[in-house]
Amino acid sequence: MKKLFTPLYDRLLVQRDEEVTTLAGGIIIPDNSAEKPQEGTVLEIGHGRLLESGVTVPMIVRVGDRIMFGKYAGTEIKLGGKEYLIMQEVEIYGILPKSKGDISE
Repeated sequence: MKKLFTPLYDRLLVQRDEEVTTLAGGIIIPDNSAEKPQEGTVLEIGHGRLLESGVTVPMIVRVGDRIMFGKYAGTEIKLGGKEYLIMQEVEIYGILPKSKGDISE
């Protein structure tokens, strides 16, 4: 896969999960009132957080990880006509199972 973008330090490039616009009962929610998903997949990562001592702390998340993040986390950008998020590792709440079906209810 061709690199889209190379984040610096503790930043990462995330592709947000697709918005769900139809509810189970068949009700369609207009795009402007639908909440954006707070989950996504990490596409690229930086080298890690740079400490004042000059030491670089490696990233915990890896390319391909599914993550959960805050409603207002990151900055939306467009690359090649698609929307992505650039965020810092500290804005991530946690790492999710690889597939959505792996979460126990």
